[in-house]
Amino acid sequence: MKVALIGVGQAGGKITERLARFDAEMDFGAVQGALAVNSAKPDLQSLEYVDTQLIGADRVNGHGVGGDNELGTEVMQSDIQQVMTALDGRVTSRAEAIFVVAGLGGGTGSGGAPVLVHHLQQVYDVPIYALGVLPGRNEGALYQANAGRSLKTIVREADATLLVDNDAWHEQGESIEGAFETINERIAKRVGLLFASGEAVEGVGESVVDSSEVINTLRAGGIASLGYASEIASEDSAENIRTAMSVSRQALLTGTSLPDATTADSALLVIAGHPDRIPRKGVERARRWLEDETGSMQVRGGDFPLESDRLGALVLLGGTERSDRIQDFMERAREANREQKRAETKADPAEQFANDQLDDLF
Repeated sequence: MKVALIGVGQAGGKITERLARFDAEMDFGAVQGALAVNSAKPDLQSLEYVDTQLIGADRVNGHGVGGDNELGTEVMQSDIQQVMTALDGRVTSRAEAIFVVAGLGGGTGSGGAPVLVHHLQQVYDVPIYALGVLPGRNEGALYQANAGRSLKTIVREADATLLVDNDAWHEQGESIEGAFETINERIAKRVGLLFASGEAVEGVGESVVDSSEVINTLRAGGIASLGYASEIASEDSAENIRTAMSVSRQALLTGTSLPDATTADSALLVIAGHPDRIPRKGVERARRWLEDETGSMQVRGGDFPLESDRLGALVLLGGTERSDRIQDFMERAREANREQKRAETKADPAEQFANDQLDDLF
């Protein structure tokens, strides 16, 4: 699937760079162009593999919006023509979709990504998807509230929104910085493999997935999630039937970007590995299991020939917004928003000293 990537904000820029680098290192040729957009100049200067565009220079002087996603919305609206101009030549006719990538809890990405998606819809005649990262439970009320508002808006504007929960793809006990590095690497590998599905690679599978199946899985819109798992494969494909089932179960039940989100309107199962090791019976059996588990009658399946000694499963779910995980997050975001409003309406601390029992110093 040939895509153009636009990262918005700090997290969006870093993830976009990782995706572009992974695609180049694997020689997939799926990423046709990549641009990072931010209001913080230092965050753009640290990126090496993507082109960059600074916004909001007249408002924040390259220092970022400080987690204020309303200001993030304003600077993107003000400079949207600069961003659209910067996309000339980077979104080519070969691109089958555009992905806007952003962390939904910050300022520039949270506020700016929905604005950019809205304007891209007016110009380009390909699906405009969002790849959004939800803040973890421990990342603070501001990030929860920002992400709740951003998610409601971007889901309305995008053709589909692929979500990654920060609590899903990191190791327990990691530092915050280490966790973000791990999450970004895993997003790059999993989403990068999804993009590469159907591209020209070594080997020929019996039922190769192509980009139309990814697009059709996301056609229902709303929220999507992506799962992944892999195991060492036997050289004999007949011995990998159980392995195909095992990695498919892990991808959905323990390896998804939205933990516990298993109900879906549509799904796509991709079994990746050496063509001689992919078991046809195993792929079909796993696809039928996925139908039962997701409750969807629109479950597509196929191969992704890849030079590897492992067998991997990618599970893309479309229409997962009814899952308990999303409902739990939105309630968390609403409570965080209420906390913010209560804090803003507290009395001025200086008022308790506004009496005439003591004289002011001056």
